[in-house]
Amino acid sequence: MLAVERKNRILAILQNDKRVVVSELSKQFDVSEETIRRDLEKLEKEGLVIKSYGGAVLNENTQSDMPLAVRKRTNVIGKQKIAEIAASLIKDNTSIMLDGSSTSLFIAKRIKDRKNMTLITNSLEILIEMKDMRNWRIFSTGGLLSDETIALVGNHADRTISYFHVNTAIVSCKGFEINKGFTDSNDMHAFTKHTMLQNCDRRILAVDSSKFNRIAFNVVGGLSDIDTIITDVKPPESWLEKFRQSGTECLYPEGEYEN
Repeated sequence: MLAVERKNRILAILQNDKRVVVSELSKQFDVSEETIRRDLEKLEKEGLVIKSYGGAVLNENTQSDMPLAVRKRTNVIGKQKIAEIAASLIKDNTSIMLDGSSTSLFIAKRIKDRKNMTLITNSLEILIEMKDMRNWRIFSTGGLLSDETIALVGNHADRTISYFHVNTAIVSCKGFEINKGFTDSNDMHAFTKHTMLQNCDRRILAVDSSKFNRIAFNVVGGLSDIDTIITDVKPPESWLEKFRQSGTECLYPEGEYEN
């Protein structure tokens, strides 16, 4: 197993268990404890973990991007539920924007049966996923490559997005707090998402329940910047009341919604 693959596996375990023990990882990956310590040291330098005695815990300050390979394996069932709901809102012969999030990748996979679509995205993963789609027009934003997210960001990406206007834009986020709004860990990603929401008819935030009550470093927007929220679990009544007050539609797997 390559070192980068082992690091991603460690991050995936941390995403689920929130902590790891050096001795247990050493046995699981059949490497020395010193090798595991070096892996954890590198992850700590990247701001993803906090080393503790005999192991490490996940750094949950949401100011660092997990590698896409890790995020794709996190809360898969929840993201599939979100994708199912999002797909029900996307019709043939329409245009959409999808951001570089793992949630948007799940949505892209779910709408591959649509006909005559126009797709604009800054995600290289989505571009590769959709490369064989016939009768689709697919645009890349171009821009600066973000290594961890495998997405294109920056002034060039934002300028390209501003040249279009689509039926639906779907973005995700790192944190969603009832008063602060939805936030991301990177200023360029945050601005790209915000630009997408400014250039569409319907603005959708696709956010799984693990992001609720968390705040990342950069504000993307508030409830006034979105029309619809799609999540994987029915939010608490306090959140639903806030959505009702703001006129924001909230969809979740039970099939009911509040607006």
